[in-house]
Amino acid sequence: MSTIAPERTIGFGQAVALYTGAVLGAGVLVLPGQAATMAGPASLLAWLFMGLLGLPLATTFAALATRYPDAGGIATYAARAFGPTAGGLSGWFYLVAGVLGQTIVPLTGGYYVAAALGAGPWAAYVVAGAILALATAANLAGMRLSGRVQLALAGGVALLLLAATLAALPHVGMEAFTGPTGFAPHGVSGVAKAAVVLFLAFAGWEAVAHLAGEFRDVRRDMRRATVATVAVVLVLYTGVAFAVVGTGTYGDPAVDRVAVGEVLGTGLGFSAAVASAVLATVISLGTTNTFLASLSRLAYALGSDGWTPGFLARRDTRGVPVAGVLTVAGGGAAGLAVSWAGGWGTEALVGIPASLVLVTYLVGMGSGARLLRGRARAHAATALVLTAAIAPFAAEYIAVPVMVAAVALLFRWKTAPRPVAKADGGHR
Repeated sequence: MSTIAPERTIGFGQAVALYTGAVLGAGVLVLPGQAATMAGPASLLAWLFMGLLGLPLATTFAALATRYPDAGGIATYAARAFGPTAGGLSGWFYLVAGVLGQTIVPLTGGYYVAAALGAGPWAAYVVAGAILALATAANLAGMRLSGRVQLALAGGVALLLLAATLAALPHVGMEAFTGPTGFAPHGVSGVAKAAVVLFLAFAGWEAVAHLAGEFRDVRRDMRRATVATVAVVLVLYTGVAFAVVGTGTYGDPAVDRVAVGEVLGTGLGFSAAVASAVLATVISLGTTNTFLASLSRLAYALGSDGWTPGFLARRDTRGVPVAGVLTVAGGGAAGLAVSWAGGWGTEALVGIPASLVLVTYLVGMGSGARLLRGRARAHAATALVLTAAIAPFAAEYIAVPVMVAAVALLFRWKTAPRPVAKADGGHR
């Protein structure tokens, strides 16, 4: 195993950009429409709930990352709180969710570009592959370049989403919130199920924790970057969701996939398809870039602890876990191939990583409640209660974390060192 330490290149600005890219990701392109279809105008309550939940989640992960700045992130916290098996399983939950995300995020961008080109489904997969390849190249070049790329992408994302919100305001009518089916056509269960799906939109507070060891000053910048990003995300997410609901741009899977682009194009008076394509490419590339960096560090940490193959526990001379980057990117590419062969779109896949993220957050907040003290502990306990409140609505996906746990435990059992028998039949 390599002992090369990572370079400390991440400052405050890059930290905010990485956080923004992780949280304000491709989910904002497809989930406002999808959530509105599931819950009607009441989907805004699901967004508000998740926004409020995001604050204690974010501050808890920031406190844990500041106290334990390790590449293992959630796996490290769970291991310290509940033992090594809990840490290994948590790492697997998040790693599998993230690798699936490397299929969903680029493919979401591909949908938008394919729509702009008027091309068939094949174009979405070609564009998705290109997005994944560009993010992989940036990560292989090191965090210094990857962080600078992310800073530019995050600024572009924020400006485009703010433009979509403002452009929609003249087209918003109150009847959109009290139409023929009412404010909550699917009741409380519809809002709760939408909130479960929105876990994917708010997944990301934990992602930057895996990069804490590469901060120039983690104690100074981690918490400041967290607070700044919470404010940015709350404003942009709720604004975009309001715009989609207020203009009635939802109700069909094809519309849901490009709802934000439709709102942006209509409001500014130019091609919705072109607006969608530009927005989707910037967001998808930024999200993929951040999560490749985060997940490759997690794969490295799990490999170091014997929970993933040993070749992942290596860094190059610059501290880049090259094998981890290529493995995560390869998993995303394989997911694209399977999605294409099976004819599965993002709406069919999104519940799988969302359920794993939900379990990861439950473990993470439980770890925070056990390891932290004072206000940080109260934040962790609050987030744990709120997360647990919607967990029952993810029951249809319960088989997913069970299967991932079974595979992880089987790998660990197969690869763990066996005790060597003594001549007298004992063990050493």
